[in-house]
Amino acid sequence: MDAELQKLVDAGRLTTKGANQLEQLRPGSFGLHKSWGFGRVAEWNLLLNQIVIDFAKKKGHPMQLQYAADNLSPIPAEHFLAQKANDLPALKNSLKETPAAVMRNILESLGGKATQTQISHWLLGDVFTEPEFKKWWSATKTLLKKDGHFLFPTKKTDPIELRSAAVSHGDELLSFFAQARAPKEQAAALDQIIRSHHEFKDPEKQLQPLIDTIEDTAQRNQRLNPAMTFEFLIGRDELLQLVPKLHTTHPDLTLERLLVEEEPRLGTIFPKLPSAKERHVLHVLPAALGERWTVRALQLMQGNNARLVGQMARVFADNGKQDDLRTALDRSLREHSATSEVLYWLCKNRESWPELITPELLGAIFSACERDQHNESNSRSTRLRDLLLDDRDLIPDIFAGSEIGLARDAMRRLLLSPVFDELTKRSLMARIIKLYPDLQSLVSGEQAEAKSEAIVVSWSSLQKRKAELEDLVNKKIPENSKEIGVARSYGDLRENFEFKAAKEMQAVLMRRKSELESALDRARGTTFENPDLSQVSIGTIVTLRESETNREEVYTILGAWDGNPDRAVISYQTAIGQALLGHRLGEVIELNADQGRGRYAIIAIEPAPLDVVPPEPGLEPAL
Repeated sequence: MDAELQKLVDAGRLTTKGANQLEQLRPGSFGLHKSWGFGRVAEWNLLLNQIVIDFAKKKGHPMQLQYAADNLSPIPAEHFLAQKANDLPALKNSLKETPAAVMRNILESLGGKATQTQISHWLLGDVFTEPEFKKWWSATKTLLKKDGHFLFPTKKTDPIELRSAAVSHGDELLSFFAQARAPKEQAAALDQIIRSHHEFKDPEKQLQPLIDTIEDTAQRNQRLNPAMTFEFLIGRDELLQLVPKLHTTHPDLTLERLLVEEEPRLGTIFPKLPSAKERHVLHVLPAALGERWTVRALQLMQGNNARLVGQMARVFADNGKQDDLRTALDRSLREHSATSEVLYWLCKNRESWPELITPELLGAIFSACERDQHNESNSRSTRLRDLLLDDRDLIPDIFAGSEIGLARDAMRRLLLSPVFDELTKRSLMARIIKLYPDLQSLVSGEQAEAKSEAIVVSWSSLQKRKAELEDLVNKKIPENSKEIGVARSYGDLRENFEFKAAKEMQAVLMRRKSELESALDRARGTTFENPDLSQVSIGTIVTLRESETNREEVYTILGAWDGNPDRAVISYQTAIGQALLGHRLGEVIELNADQGRGRYAIIAIEPAPLDVVPPEPGLEPAL
């Protein structure tokens, strides 16, 4: 022990432990303080019982000897911070030449493990700028993973650990896969193995057991987790293609077979697949289902998976079936059965489908928006409505080259729509009037007529709308008023997000209340009892026969709110309903068909089933 330190110990001014600690904190050495950080010992002043430290933000800071001994941790010369302080240019060169060695030193200096945040804290500023660090770290991570002495966690926030013995990156990835329990973690580990397949020194020996595990797991989990089974089989097939020495032990376990077996559940499986894997499966659909793949594909497109619509359209194109898709889209537009997601995709890609961008598209958009509002669809379904309002080129594109009569019909349809408030209706009509100035009279004269026009509906649909209005008035609007009051109590309404959100919801609720009141005022309920069977009328089932093919189609014509295209139930307000009303048995009429206009003979007119929900007192029956 230093003689002067021994004197202080003998005099009772310093403990023996403290003196031994100070022996490691001689001038020129380094220490670490929990509050002030890294510092270099500048001098000892034992006469004044002080040690002077140069910290980064406290140059020449004096500390009492015993306090310094208790609160300063000596840092050896090989410590990373000591090397940085002693020779920064040499360290910068080492970071370029031997980054793995420097990283080993950093981790050892931090006790064997460190997070990326801790590492960047030691390197940013005096060593790297932030862009330089990101570039260096990206390249260094690749080297470290190949080195084998560094264990990288699956979560970025967890620490990187220094191993005592090297482990190959391939073995590490296999270990990750084996330890993963959640399906997403297993799929992510498998993706990493596929991307790093070239790093396996003996792929046949290392990856063949993985192939066996994948196939066993896929078969075992097909019933409960078919989406994972699809992902595993796609991964297996990629590995078999990338590493020819590998082989399957279940040659009958194919994507084609899985597609056939899971066909009824595809609508719920596809949304759970990542985009790239969904695309992969869709491209196998034709081979799996044969000639009927187009029908099934069109059914899937009518679901609520927005991403699948665009993916499926590419499958039709790649298989030379664009005409089939075009025909199906045209029919769904004419029948107003296209979903919001299909219509949104069509509008966004309208340059590729110019023949479908007609006034029929606008009518289909109105119908889809009304269905979404009635069904209280999720917020994603409002994208179509927002697109119609925000894309100012959409309406001009829809009416390009169209006759004024079609524009007039569209404006009347818009006036009747419960989806838009009056201000929005005027905005949309203004875009049409800009194309057809002669329609200005509709804004004033025919608007009043539209408000008073009665509509025929079933008692059940009428009661649903009435129940919705009661729910608004008795529950949702009062609850919203309370939310506004609570949000107002938070103060500063200019920065009060809760208050703004509650007020926006109030506007939505009040607008819907107004729409329901207007619709109910015009609605006339009926049970569809005793329809006029001498001609096609509301409440009848009509059987049609196509003149050329003798193919029969059956339509049930009901009230304005009773449409159900999947069951061939149509509203009398639809284009088909309007075309059929008033025609008698045996008459031949022209209707839009898949391949243009077709001639259909009316071969039967029968009464539709009665609407069994009894009318409520005070509701006016239809005449």
